[in-house]
Amino acid sequence: MRNDLFISTGNWLYNTFWSNRIRKALTGVLALALIMGAVYFRPSSDPDTCAAGIAKRGGECIGVNGSGYDFGTPEITKVSAAIARENERIAEKPHITVAMMLPLEPKIPAERKQLRSDLQGAYLAQYRVNRRENTPLLRLVLANPGKDYRQQEEVVDALAEMADSQENLRAVTGFNLSLSDTEKAIRRLTNELGIPVLASRVSADGLANEDGGTGELAYDGLARVIPTNRQQADALASFQGDLSDRETVLVRDTRPRDIYVKSLARAFSRDEDGPPGAKDQPFESPGITEVGDTGNDFTTIGHNICQSAAKVVYFAGRPAHLRLFALKLADTPCHGKRYTVISGSGAATLERYMSEADWKRLEGSDDGTGEPAVTVQYSAPAHPDTWDRALSDWEKEREEETGRKPAAKERPAYLTEPQKELRALQRVIEQQSAGDIGPVALEDSRTIMVHDGVRTVAEAVFLANSQTEGSVPPLDRVTAQWARLESRHRVTGASGWICLTNGGNPYDKPVAVVELDPSTRKLAFEGIGWPLGEAQPSDCVVPSGID
Repeated sequence: MRNDLFISTGNWLYNTFWSNRIRKALTGVLALALIMGAVYFRPSSDPDTCAAGIAKRGGECIGVNGSGYDFGTPEITKVSAAIARENERIAEKPHITVAMMLPLEPKIPAERKQLRSDLQGAYLAQYRVNRRENTPLLRLVLANPGKDYRQQEEVVDALAEMADSQENLRAVTGFNLSLSDTEKAIRRLTNELGIPVLASRVSADGLANEDGGTGELAYDGLARVIPTNRQQADALASFQGDLSDRETVLVRDTRPRDIYVKSLARAFSRDEDGPPGAKDQPFESPGITEVGDTGNDFTTIGHNICQSAAKVVYFAGRPAHLRLFALKLADTPCHGKRYTVISGSGAATLERYMSEADWKRLEGSDDGTGEPAVTVQYSAPAHPDTWDRALSDWEKEREEETGRKPAAKERPAYLTEPQKELRALQRVIEQQSAGDIGPVALEDSRTIMVHDGVRTVAEAVFLANSQTEGSVPPLDRVTAQWARLESRHRVTGASGWICLTNGGNPYDKPVAVVELDPSTRKLAFEGIGWPLGEAQPSDCVVPSGID
């Protein structure tokens, strides 16, 4: 009896001891699991997290995401979702990743529409590229560096990790603002990290490699599909013909850190014939979209220009300020004087800033009231009317020269091939075969240019892949292909032939000269301007001395 009691008591103590130990151990494991879950599976409702890969920084959602997050910008919800669907479709197939790096939380409606155009261009290129027989396929991710690229360093860190991981990041594109922080991001991506960069929207000369030099490239791995400000200015000058110095005046923004406006001012500061005209008219804006007191400056500048002989005004500034300047110039009484204001590719979205009242103010009057009429011309890197109009003009010129209508086979390939590519892009948009991505407007050039940029990345990857083993080429092989994209391997974009120099610049890339016509309230295509004053060579071979 005492032995049974002893044994029973011992078993109870033994079981109690081990059950407590097990309970404590399980409790510890569960606690650890909860902690790990909080770290690795933090819900998006966490105030520090916006979505997968996206952290809250200074009130902005910063980071990289390819799963459909729209960064709180409703205008891009549909296209972001389309990108996510395409990424999911190819997830189990050999693919590379391309990042679209640009501010993704704009506050102004016009800028949100511009962003939608950019992302639509990237997605349409992804969609079309992934339905060709070439491999690897293309995955897109959106990388938000914050307002004015001020938080780009954290995003570049994330992109560097993606390049070294199974995500196979092989290029970064996007880049829609020529700012000092944009330059820092591009310099680090190319020179320090060896990640290829394709610029399709930034046009500042400081964000391009020099051609014709023998030294090291400023950005080793940078390519572009958009002409620089200098090249655009040359194309505009070629289109306008000779203007005397007295007929022109330069109005320029002096705001620090904006390398676009500085580059544009230098590009417009060209030597012109004849006696000197009016001096430059500087102003300083408070920000890219903020106008501050610039309206007062533009009023006094308008009065000074009125007293000069200038009839053409070169404007080196952002669209928000260009709009206000044009309105103030139109309001300046000047005896019926009419002006043409000329600006760079940044003005391509000016129409989206215009109200009906703005159009009426620009239109002015010719009835002797003293109010001038103002039209705005700018160099658009692309326009949907370019190739049809250019071919029509070419055929008329040839018929006048030869006395007969030229045959279809005589038409130059530098016009017919881009026309065919643009029509193919338009068919995809019209048939909505790529899905509903929101209203697509090609007139602002953004969709076309970003589309061509992503297409160029894909061509470089395909060319590199054909020369290396495996389905994903290394980063340096992709970079090496930029200089190969000419002649036989030229990229036929909807914006024109892309024939890259050894510095990664598009050789003699045409620009569309577009006019904001207040009488029609529309963007009117005026013609093609060539940076070198004549069309690209028929075979797209970049000549010596340029490389």
